[in-house]
Amino acid sequence: MPLLTTCIGAYPKPEFVRLPDWFTVDDGPDTADPTRFWVDAMDAMGPDAAAIIDKGVAEAIHDQIAAGIDIPTDGEIIRENYIHYHCRHLNGFDFDGLTNKEVRGGTYAANLPTIRGTVSIDQPFLYKEWQAAQAHSSQSVKMTLPGPMTVSDTNVDAFYNDPARLGADIATALNKDVLRLAEAGCKYIQIDEPLFARKPTEALAYGFENLERAFHNCPRQVVRTVHMCCGYPDRLDHPDYPKADQDAYLQIADAVEQSSIDAVSVEDAHRHNDLKLLEHFQTTSVIFGVVAVAKSRVEPVDEIRCRLQQALEHIDSGRLIAAPDCGLGLLDRKTAVAKLTNLSAAARSI
Repeated sequence: MPLLTTCIGAYPKPEFVRLPDWFTVDDGPDTADPTRFWVDAMDAMGPDAAAIIDKGVAEAIHDQIAAGIDIPTDGEIIRENYIHYHCRHLNGFDFDGLTNKEVRGGTYAANLPTIRGTVSIDQPFLYKEWQAAQAHSSQSVKMTLPGPMTVSDTNVDAFYNDPARLGADIATALNKDVLRLAEAGCKYIQIDEPLFARKPTEALAYGFENLERAFHNCPRQVVRTVHMCCGYPDRLDHPDYPKADQDAYLQIADAVEQSSIDAVSVEDAHRHNDLKLLEHFQTTSVIFGVVAVAKSRVEPVDEIRCRLQQALEHIDSGRLIAAPDCGLGLLDRKTAVAKLTNLSAAARSI
């Protein structure tokens, strides 16, 4: 059988979905006002906002499937970014009293929501978005959530002063959405933890424990997926942007293998890994990044196939899934489709 293919999360927003996006807004929403710009845009779309967003989700899913992707996502079309959108649904976050903070190891500073109380959730909400997305596909649609460490790092904590305890409460809140998604029938649930690559020591100290808490009691038929990229640039075709230490993957690989995670994403297209890394995953599937998300160049089929064949020297074909490095939001629609089409053709040819 050919290799499976999937996307990571974000997909280019259609022009008719007039929601600002952290990939395209000048200076990025983190450095502007992560409260007003999204709320104002939703208000501007008026009573048809839900229908407009649903149309955008349908386009994103149809594009992925037409390109040959086996496990599509909803494209995260409604989200201004994958972290703060989710935080809007949690208690304890102040989106009016913002605090400036250096994030991602000091790679940039942003005005961020401030955590001023206990983090919790009243009602799960993602299952409704998944149901709407799944209605557009006969193939199982994957749903994504930001992870506890990543949520903690991309907001300002003025309440806990204890990252492990804060992460535990975030994980408990996330778990309610995970279980409700599973109950609704979602087969692929992905938690995004790029902070594991940025802070492997903290990931080992308490990050994996809180990740397990987020997936606690998740049924076995659900594929527990974790995404760990090394970071986005500030713009397309910017080759020298700061990224996480590539050795971080090796530092945490054994912890991934020993966890309840079924599938882990590893970016490889932007910069190649020593493929002996894959040998650490004896039972865990690897979602292997074979097209770059920050480069406009469309990788040829033969180039992608070659890298996949090299990877297969270190991992079973049944546990290798071809994918982009990360979300596709920096790209235009035409380029995203071209990259996914070549990715799928390469995977089918093996």
